[in-house]
Amino acid sequence: MKLVIVESPTKAKTIQKFLGKDFEVKSSFGHVRDLPKSKFGIDVEKNFEPEYIIPTKAKKLVSELKKESAKADQTILATDEDREGESIAWHLKEALKLEDPERIVFHEITKPAIEGALKNPRKIDFNLVDAQQARRVLDRIVGYKLSPF
Repeated sequence: MKLVIVESPTKAKTIQKFLGKDFEVKSSFGHVRDLPKSKFGIDVEKNFEPEYIIPTKAKKLVSELKKESAKADQTILATDEDREGESIAWHLKEALKLEDPERIVFHEITKPAIEGALKNPRKIDFNLVDAQQARRVLDRIVGYKLSPF
């Protein structure tokens, strides 16, 4: 069995119908890790290194996805192709402790598009991940440091 993880539960249901019994399609419901809400979460002294946590609301889901991934022959990350989706794929890789997951993208939710994406997997694009992290770190710095003014 192959596990495919998408962002949206609606997409998961539709894609599951296309792929059949050899695949299990699950949703991450968006991000599974984030900066902590209770503290700054960025180590300015260590090159602005972000500290990611699994939010309480995502812990059960992450645990379920880990179990599904452990049972699967292969885990395929199929989040959106923008920097946010790429970041979600990377956070899934980290949270689920995936060694070298395949990454697929598609621009329409049709059977031919999904099957075509599965024939052309790629790796996580760390340029997009870094772009999203830079944006998130800047948002946090501005939110925590400048908002009081």
